[in-house]
Amino acid sequence: MADARYIVGIDLGTTNSILAYTAADAEAPENADIKVMEVPQLIGPGAVAAQKMLPSFVYLPGETDKASETLGLPWQDDVSRVVGELARNRGAEVPQQLISSSKSWLCHTMVDRNQPILPWGAPTEVRHLSPVEASAAILDHIRRAWNHTMAHEDGRLLLERQEIFLTVPASFDAVARELTVKAAGMAGLPDVVLLEEPQAVFYAWIHDSGEQWREAVSPGDLALVCDLGGGTSDFSLIRVSDAAGNLELERIAVGRHILIGGDNMDLALAYAVAKQMKTDGKKLDTWQMRALWHTCRSAKEQILAASGSETVPISILGRGSGLIGGTLRTELKRETVEQVIMEGFFPSCEPNARPAAATRTGIQETGLAYEADPAITRHLAQFLSRGEDRPREMPTAVLFNGGVMKAELLQERVSEVLGAWQTDTKLRVLASANMDLSVAIGATYYGLARRGRGVRIRSGLNRSYYIGVAASLPAVPGMPPPIKALCVAPFGMEEGSEADPTEREFNLIVGEPAKFDFLGSAVRTKDAVGTLLEDWEDEVEPITTIETTLEGDHGTVIPVSIRIKLTEIGTLELWCVSRQDDRRWKLEFNVREQA
Repeated sequence: MADARYIVGIDLGTTNSILAYTAADAEAPENADIKVMEVPQLIGPGAVAAQKMLPSFVYLPGETDKASETLGLPWQDDVSRVVGELARNRGAEVPQQLISSSKSWLCHTMVDRNQPILPWGAPTEVRHLSPVEASAAILDHIRRAWNHTMAHEDGRLLLERQEIFLTVPASFDAVARELTVKAAGMAGLPDVVLLEEPQAVFYAWIHDSGEQWREAVSPGDLALVCDLGGGTSDFSLIRVSDAAGNLELERIAVGRHILIGGDNMDLALAYAVAKQMKTDGKKLDTWQMRALWHTCRSAKEQILAASGSETVPISILGRGSGLIGGTLRTELKRETVEQVIMEGFFPSCEPNARPAAATRTGIQETGLAYEADPAITRHLAQFLSRGEDRPREMPTAVLFNGGVMKAELLQERVSEVLGAWQTDTKLRVLASANMDLSVAIGATYYGLARRGRGVRIRSGLNRSYYIGVAASLPAVPGMPPPIKALCVAPFGMEEGSEADPTEREFNLIVGEPAKFDFLGSAVRTKDAVGTLLEDWEDEVEPITTIETTLEGDHGTVIPVSIRIKLTEIGTLELWCVSRQDDRRWKLEFNVREQA
């Protein structure tokens, strides 16, 4: 916004959300005073405190909670939902009323993300929100907290009037990005620009390094951003090159959405502790296991800290009354943490390793698409292969981020594994100033860079996009025509540009129900607009199916071209343009994959 007083970066995290900001008229970005806002939130019944991190948990109070009259906030008395620390802590006790990982649900193609499905698996009498609504609830809390803290009586300082950059995982496809923008709009933030989280991490490193960043990397370097948060693992590769004597940065690859993070590690530790307790004659029920999971998080962090403890005591409330209801006590040892996390999540492996594919049970619960193999190092090896038809390129530098990677022990293990894969260069670790806050800080720096006051990373689309085209072949009984994949938007397509394979003409059905398959690929980065693939199933994946009835006379066939526009805010628009007149049809994404 031209009249914005602040540039704001918001990290809508899986586990924690953070807001950073700077004055919009800041002069030199290396001297820009980027601050992290302390977000007021409930930390206990009736207790409000401002903290830099807002836990991304939404608790839906029951009648007992509402009757307590301790859930109000300075800017509202509404107790229909609670966001933040109290939500996380209270939800550990009443998990059927807690929504977590709403961001991961935004990219889940097997559910309708606009329908009230969360908390997943909760009883029908519990109020539910859609993944979009849950994400909007977190952003709405941030907006109201900012306006209460920063705006006061000055309407020009309202958050919705600032220039906002909202981060998303690099792995988010076009539909998940559009839903993120929708959630922001529902939260009262109608104008946001999207930025990939690993890029934000790299921008934060540039900001923290000042001009020295140019001495830390050089032309030919390939920097790996390894971002491991509470719920996801996100990888990106950024190439450093020389452009007329100046260093140029380009994001050249992104990983897929991997649901492995600190939460998985905490759960694995909880199972290990529960197994030991069972051996000692103390069997835990479902609710106690959830409490143990929550407790193992803080115990793990204490052990993995720089001056960590060798043993951390753990206590869990009993169930019932008398001796049976007494508190259960045990401990978590460093050797257990190192064995479970190092060997289970960060094992040494070869560069050609791949995640193990477990034999799947025929009937499964619908839920988040958790990985069968928790070994992050094997997922990293798969990412760096970047497709079998391209030579492997190993990173020369790595930048760690996320709460998981704060542990020096884990940084050393990943560096050791990456170093073993190198053949001719020594891996360098780029120092990160603050792994919890860097995404929001980097998003704010990016806002300065967009105004010409900072270094830009060339990026564009994080994958190539395709539309399914039915082949023109003779009809065969019982067999639909094969679907070809037409590239309509290439990898790296820049924001604000359009793609139009004008040399190709297709037939569009209007006036009756029709479906359009929307596809994507993170490995086919060389396909140009208009490339038509016949055999694509190994490298191109379905994203969603658009089902609609386009306006027109029933059953009319109209020759059209396909046009894609990548908007300035980072979302995709798909259009069919008549070759006969000026008619245009926009294909709106729906958000449920069709069987």
